[in-house]
Amino acid sequence: MERKVAIIDVAQTKYGVRPDVHLPELAFEPVEEILKKTGLKFTEDGTGIDATVICCDDYWDGRTISGVFGTDVAGGHLRHEERLEADGTLGVFYAMLEILAGHSDVVLVVSYCKESHTEPRLVENMCVEPIFLRSIGLDFLSAAALQANAYMTKYGITAEQCAKVVIKNRGNAKLNPYAQSAAKLTVEDVLRSDMLASPIRAMDSKPVSDGACAVILAVEDKAIKFTDKPVWIKGIADCYDLHYPGDRQLAECQSLVTASQKAYKMAGITKPVEEIDVVELCETFSYQELLWSEGLGLCAPGEGGKLIESGMTEIGGKIPVNPSGGMISGNPVIVGGMTRVVEGVLQLRGEAGAHQVDGARIALIQGSHGICGQHQCVIILANDQGGR
Repeated sequence: MERKVAIIDVAQTKYGVRPDVHLPELAFEPVEEILKKTGLKFTEDGTGIDATVICCDDYWDGRTISGVFGTDVAGGHLRHEERLEADGTLGVFYAMLEILAGHSDVVLVVSYCKESHTEPRLVENMCVEPIFLRSIGLDFLSAAALQANAYMTKYGITAEQCAKVVIKNRGNAKLNPYAQSAAKLTVEDVLRSDMLASPIRAMDSKPVSDGACAVILAVEDKAIKFTDKPVWIKGIADCYDLHYPGDRQLAECQSLVTASQKAYKMAGITKPVEEIDVVELCETFSYQELLWSEGLGLCAPGEGGKLIESGMTEIGGKIPVNPSGGMISGNPVIVGGMTRVVEGVLQLRGEAGAHQVDGARIALIQGSHGICGQHQCVIILANDQGGR
């Protein structure tokens, strides 16, 4: 890449059910914070923020053309503004492409969602193919149960291994003031929780959540000008799998394998476990951390259960995964991937507080969208010490 792109600052809300705010008010919280932190303004003369990218979704927002409700609060009124109905990692990707193409130098990306003001199962049902799958009531949970069964059956992954993901991540969430659901749990606590769709239990699933994130990206010369702690995007890639889950090998995650390999190649990473210091990934359900870890090349196919049992993914382990608590501790869809970006930036700047990973230089970010992880996006971030 001839133009280098960095993240110059980030902001996020506290996650949880937020009946106290309307959607635009929720979206404005991180925007207001990031503008105060950076001192930047929306300008037309190249001295501030040139453009805005908004990630939201009509179905989740419960209204058509819902992006207009975020336009004003995100600085898009009568200005260059783009909208995506996709995970927040794609918003970061889009903003980076705008900068690399020379259309903008500084871009604000905002992602927001209030899952609590709609019915998640109905919204998720609208994401699937309308003729055969929508009519049988397929949603993210029931589809994930199919994938979990396929994965666990093929590789011998156990419910206890999945429970260890919940224990680790909700334990990490106790160290993160932005996390929604934090608790000290045991395997028995997880396995005693209500069955939602076998083998997925209540604690294996993320809670209903509201929240928003904001990230500012900038071209190299302005990034250095606007902050003394730029975090550089070293690699980025995405990939879609087949739309029909029945046409895919659900025990695998080929789109994630493809996206991660492309991102690694761009970043010059050949040994992920040896070169990456911290991983933030989107695990809507506990089994997904194990399966996504395999897709990211952190272990061999079928070895995700052994990886969690090894302790390597703990905050003090060789390759910490979700020190923030992850999505299973409470982030909304659409926002979840950008939350991972925010947390990766905080780690590389040494600003993650009690869940800080010592000496973190390279962060791996994964975002996912669609049924059974159909769409995957991978971002490699590096601080100054990690090189540009």
